[in-house]
Amino acid sequence: MAHLHQIFTSFFPVSSLVMERVSSFNHNSLFVPRVINNVTGGGARMCSQTVVRRSGNYQPSTWKYEFIQSLSSEFEGEIYVGLFNELKGEVRVIMNKIANDDPLKQLEFIDILQRLGISYHFENEIKDMLTMTYKNHCENDDWKINNLYATSLEFRLLRQYGFNIQQDVFNHFFSNETKSFNVQLYEDLNGMLCLYEASFLSIEGENILETAKHFTMEYLEKYMKSSTDENEVAIVRHALELPLHWRMPRLETRWFIDIYERKVDMNPILLEFAKLDFNKVQFIHQQDLKYASRWWKSSGLGQKLSFARDRLIESFFWTVGIGFEPEFSYFRRSLTKINALITIIDDVYDVYGSLDELELFTNAVERDLDELERGDVPKSIQCYMNDTGASESNAREYIRHLIDETWKKLNKTEVENNYSIFPRVFVERAKNLARMAQCMYQYGDGHGMGYQETKDRVMSLLIEPISIHCSYSE
Repeated sequence: MAHLHQIFTSFFPVSSLVMERVSSFNHNSLFVPRVINNVTGGGARMCSQTVVRRSGNYQPSTWKYEFIQSLSSEFEGEIYVGLFNELKGEVRVIMNKIANDDPLKQLEFIDILQRLGISYHFENEIKDMLTMTYKNHCENDDWKINNLYATSLEFRLLRQYGFNIQQDVFNHFFSNETKSFNVQLYEDLNGMLCLYEASFLSIEGENILETAKHFTMEYLEKYMKSSTDENEVAIVRHALELPLHWRMPRLETRWFIDIYERKVDMNPILLEFAKLDFNKVQFIHQQDLKYASRWWKSSGLGQKLSFARDRLIESFFWTVGIGFEPEFSYFRRSLTKINALITIIDDVYDVYGSLDELELFTNAVERDLDELERGDVPKSIQCYMNDTGASESNAREYIRHLIDETWKKLNKTEVENNYSIFPRVFVERAKNLARMAQCMYQYGDGHGMGYQETKDRVMSLLIEPISIHCSYSE
């Protein structure tokens, strides 16, 4: 167990005595000698009493080392590098033309860049456009007056980028007498969708946006049941499943590229650049994953600690959700190691260790453990049901409400961004962590149990490139 000692001590201040005890366990056996504290001597001694080890019944990883190391991509070849730079230049030309166009076209262009996952290439240009929009948003508003779609899109993008735009921009569509929105807005599907998405950037106390959320959800649920337009229904269902603001950015990009390709007004230059960029970034992610896989294999933890979850690729998947951009390779590689080790420690506490052993281990790493129980850790929904006697349906609704309220606090950091001590890049990583948690546990324990949804998402983001059909010459 030399690897175990080396890895753990490199990340955590664990004493050599504790590591010797942990390393001495026969981790493949369900029956091992019990370790207890020697109160008088300050150390630990072996007792003849036998501890029955529990098993988490975790399935082995479906992602083999050889498969991960075999991953390759053609999208780093000279032909594609040249095509990428050419398309990027053409997108910039389009952007410069739109900068002199009407504000709504600018906002729509920014929205498409974001959802195609290529806005990070043009952050300075986007910030300049939105700064001008914010300065003029109270003047010359003919382009958005009586236009719910334009007003909602402007609000969402400005608030997303930290501009202090207020909810009163929706006053024109809201009746103070009835405390509700005008039902005539039902005739504007795009406007209702955009208002729905905008409402999830609200902060605490914004009652108009809270009303907008319920107003649009009720309408969109009815529309989804009554409409015969399959494409529109698919878009509405996707939005109601999770709002855009809560979604893991890279998965949203992969989904939207397919949606955008079917639009009659899609721009082929934007589409091909988005596809090529996705494949180039995927190649970088594959290199990061292969590095992490080699580290994991060399550590020996997956083989020697058979009671624990071997979830290297899921640990890496978290890091892509938090920071997918190419320049964050070191971040992804380092955080994958930490995630994998945390998973093992979690299983030591939840499944493998006895009370005495865990007290010893906890003291060694100088952690407080207010509550220590054997077996699975109760989930939030179960805790609420046990505490209140609520049904599972009501408990789920309550937890969703807590998530919603927590997002309002996160959104406040955007509104106060200019006064925050944290840089924008840090705030965005924190929000992406929340998004990734929602993604990983959306259908259950996607990290520990390895559900099919997680496997499908890993395949679409990390394994399978997007087909490119554009013509080019060497």
